[in-house]
Amino acid sequence: MLQRLQINGAPKPAGPYSTAVRAGDFIFVSGQGPVDAATGEMQRGSVQAQTKLVLHNLRTILQGCGADLKDVVKCSVFLLDAADFNAMNEVYAEVFGPDKPARTTVATGMVADGMKVEIDCVAYLPRT
Repeated sequence: MLQRLQINGAPKPAGPYSTAVRAGDFIFVSGQGPVDAATGEMQRGSVQAQTKLVLHNLRTILQGCGADLKDVVKCSVFLLDAADFNAMNEVYAEVFGPDKPARTTVATGMVADGMKVEIDCVAYLPRT
């Protein structure tokens, strides 16, 4: 059974998609940009600041599903500029600590002006 989830305290979807979908023991979280959940506005700043907010939003969504970053098995990171890789990676490593998931990182265009990073993830949380 699939559960399509909208999480309180997380940014509202900007399009026709669910914030997260639970499929059995897996939680698939849609790509998150640097959006302030309280205002719905995108944070325009350094890639470090944007990465910190994106990972905060991912954690909020996961916690709303009963999981946390330690349960993440895979992330996809999308950067506007490949030159921002080291700066993003510094924040990413700090936030995930020793529980680093598998990851893919690509440099690509972004759907919103000013967005420098977007991250989605898959978490594993067995049903009890």
